[in-house]
Amino acid sequence: MSSPCHTSALLLVFMALAVAGAEQSEERSCDVIGDESSESQMERALLKKLEPLSHMRFNVTVEKGKTENYVYQFRVCREVNSTSHDYGGLVQTDKQNGKTTVIGRINETQVFNGSDWIMLIYKGGDSYGSHCSGEKRRAVIMISCKRGVTASSFSIISEEREKEQECFYLFEMDSSVACPAENSHLSVGSILLITFASLIAVYIIGGFLYQRLVVGAKGMEQFPHFAFWQDLGNLVADGCDFVCRSKPRNAPAAYRGVGDDQLGEESEERDDHLLPM
Repeated sequence: MSSPCHTSALLLVFMALAVAGAEQSEERSCDVIGDESSESQMERALLKKLEPLSHMRFNVTVEKGKTENYVYQFRVCREVNSTSHDYGGLVQTDKQNGKTTVIGRINETQVFNGSDWIMLIYKGGDSYGSHCSGEKRRAVIMISCKRGVTASSFSIISEEREKEQECFYLFEMDSSVACPAENSHLSVGSILLITFASLIAVYIIGGFLYQRLVVGAKGMEQFPHFAFWQDLGNLVADGCDFVCRSKPRNAPAAYRGVGDDQLGEESEERDDHLLPM
């Protein structure tokens, strides 16, 4: 009896470990500052818009002489190092001693946008030492619109740390996710014209196939409703001739043919006197 109970207990332990492992392997995402109920729809929409960048990693190296040599690692709404569980979304690593400093954390995120840019802010980084009154670091990432590019040109612009408060690291990058939706360039008239041209093409091609394959017409008779369009063309030509005529309708034509009926009567006077007697 003890064996089945022991087996069930082991299964429960394995299931609990599997669930815990799955929870740990799932990457954390951005958490906007404040309660979930206070998050605006705009912020949620912007975070959703940034999701295509979440699987990408960005690095930039900064060298300032021999004393400052840093590598900055950045991820959009994901932890740079998910195994450390420090929520670090932008991390600075000193290449000389390997020291790692969290510049901003994804669990203290702010996001807003303009017409062609998105500003992503990570707050709650590691505290400054002698700078900025020892406040916590924060990273400001300006994502500018660049169509046709998923993400590129990640770079650091400056580190503002000479103030007493509100110090920050400023980064920038280009991405198409920051671009506004493109409006259709087709006007109503263009759409109607395209529709009309498509209907005409269907009418001509379909009518031609019907006349040729079903009716068995040949030559110009393959054109759909050929007799109707022929009569219509003649009527249009007569109308244009009537409207555009610039001379009286009963006036004789300026040009006359040279047929026999145009030569007139032959003169009775002949050149008989020129013949020899």
